[in-house]
Amino acid sequence: MQNLSSEFFARDAISVARDLIGTIMVFDGCAGRIVETEAYTTDAASHSVMRPKQSAVMQQTFGHIYVYFIYGMYYCLNFTADSGGAGAVLIRAAEPVKGLDEMRRRRGTDDVRKLTSGPGRLCQAFGIDLSINGDRIGKRIKVKPRVTTPEITSSKRIGITRDTHLEWRFFESNNRFVSR
Repeated sequence: MQNLSSEFFARDAISVARDLIGTIMVFDGCAGRIVETEAYTTDAASHSVMRPKQSAVMQQTFGHIYVYFIYGMYYCLNFTADSGGAGAVLIRAAEPVKGLDEMRRRRGTDDVRKLTSGPGRLCQAFGIDLSINGDRIGKRIKVKPRVTTPEITSSKRIGITRDTHLEWRFFESNNRFVSR
């Protein structure tokens, strides 16, 4: 199965966030079916507004990796989007499909639901850190198209204090790996 094309990520971040639900992310011997995302553009909660220097990759590219460090302990994985402006999609959760033993080792738990449900957990389980920031998607992280279209629900984004009214969080309905 081929990877998603760069044109997929050239679209607006909201469309990309929704359409990533059900795709398969592959990295470092592990794979997971993406089940939860959040879109960020030039809204007040976006790093493009709050941290413009740190988020240059989000403002200047599409189809690249944007990783940042949060709370002094977690990495968060984003895919850049929007060929015409700033955009990124936070990968909030995935359903593990390959490399579960390695994910369990990295996370220190046998509870499969706690491996990749949440952006910090997902990065730890996959071994994602700042070393891949700026990479083009397809170089090390691969994203395979979805085979079927899942039932998708939208809601307000989680853990932000600005533009909290925007329903730019997308998740697969009734999937037990969604973070909340």
